[in-house]
Amino acid sequence: MNKITLSMVALMAVSTATYAAEPTNQELLNRIETLESQAKSTTQLPYATKAEAGSEYGKLIIGGDYRFSVDSLDYDVADGSTAKNDGLLTNRLWLNFSYKPNKHIDFNTKLSFNKVFGQPVIMAPGGKAPFDSFDWVASTTNTDDQLRVKNAYINYRDDTIFGASIPWDFGVGRRSTSYNKLNSLRDDMAPNSPLGHIVSAEFDGGHLGFGLADATGVDGMSIKLAAGRGASYIMPSLSATPDADWGSDINMLAVNFVPYAANGIHTELQAMQISNLIDVTNAGYNQQGAFNPANFNPAFDNVGDMFLGSFMTSYKMKDATLFASVAMSKSDPKNGKTMFGSTESETGTSYWLGAQWKCLLTDNAKAGVEFNHGSKYWRSFTYAEDTVAGSKMATRGDAYEAYLTKNITKGLSVQARYTLMDYDYTGSNGFFGAQTGTPMKVDDVKNNMSQTDIAKSVVDKAQDVRVYLRYNF
Repeated sequence: MNKITLSMVALMAVSTATYAAEPTNQELLNRIETLESQAKSTTQLPYATKAEAGSEYGKLIIGGDYRFSVDSLDYDVADGSTAKNDGLLTNRLWLNFSYKPNKHIDFNTKLSFNKVFGQPVIMAPGGKAPFDSFDWVASTTNTDDQLRVKNAYINYRDDTIFGASIPWDFGVGRRSTSYNKLNSLRDDMAPNSPLGHIVSAEFDGGHLGFGLADATGVDGMSIKLAAGRGASYIMPSLSATPDADWGSDINMLAVNFVPYAANGIHTELQAMQISNLIDVTNAGYNQQGAFNPANFNPAFDNVGDMFLGSFMTSYKMKDATLFASVAMSKSDPKNGKTMFGSTESETGTSYWLGAQWKCLLTDNAKAGVEFNHGSKYWRSFTYAEDTVAGSKMATRGDAYEAYLTKNITKGLSVQARYTLMDYDYTGSNGFFGAQTGTPMKVDDVKNNMSQTDIAKSVVDKAQDVRVYLRYNF
């Protein structure tokens, strides 16, 4: 609001008093200056730190990311049948807020809205939606429209610690643990810190990181320690759903190490332990996958721990990026419990290869291809799934993917993508015990059609054809 506008407002405010008593010119000017001062003071934003011209500090930064997607899903089932959805329409909206009062502290939060077109907001028992939660009235009634907090965390950083020139940082809150490294290439966004080969799931927790490049003389070297909690134990007597209590917190401990990052080369290693993982019990299935409705009374049970490790390397050239990643998982069943159909510790392996390059067929576009392979006992922790059809990172078998991303104008892009997951073993997208995680060879199920209850619930291949339109600012 400039001075002329403020003067006009002030003049209008005092004009009504002129009929009661004619002030002198000096009195009128004094009143105008007083009102101008009051108006200016009320227009100041309540920032904790005044923003300085040309500085990144003291400014509230707001951004957004909206994506409209159309997915065509196709499942080949082991009994020879198919399941399809030729037009799954979804919205995804992120609202980002960040604030840095000074060079040491920053606060970041992200609100997330994910919604299937026409999907009711609230489902009553039995899968029925009450009328006031139908999609066409849900946004104007007093119901939960599920705008969620995806991220909310604070970071503190400094250039020295105990007098040594070692950059370090500490953070705590709702962390960014999806859309992670290497996955970010396909998703056309800056990566979050975990390695996407082994983890893509929401965690509340914290980290402590140290930059080691100056101290060691190795470009880009750093180390980060992290801890998080995926689910908290609630005493059954206090829980609204006591059957969902499994008696222990699900915790995560991780170390992330970057040995070298410079000259277009990036290498990174991550190791994780996740404790007190769960399986569905009384789900009606035995360890061979046969279903008996009489045994359907689902609950959760704590079955054991799991160790995950991954090493990746990428090479960025002028117009292309190449990458490779290897990973392993190792189960650790609790006494007497079963993980992945075994009471013994089982090891799974996976590898992931990919390339992205500047498309020569059209301007401002990138093309990419990726391949994944997972073994019989492979298990990633990627429940923030990378495709609507399921997590390709978790595939016990082979996954193939190709995509093209084109920038139409500033902030607006479109992508076409094809993903095929060809399963060798079942249980890729299950939990961690016997009833949903046991690996059965898909070909054996297909060749033994007497096991019809099993065959009709086993996916042989899954395909996802996606087109999206995305705007971010």
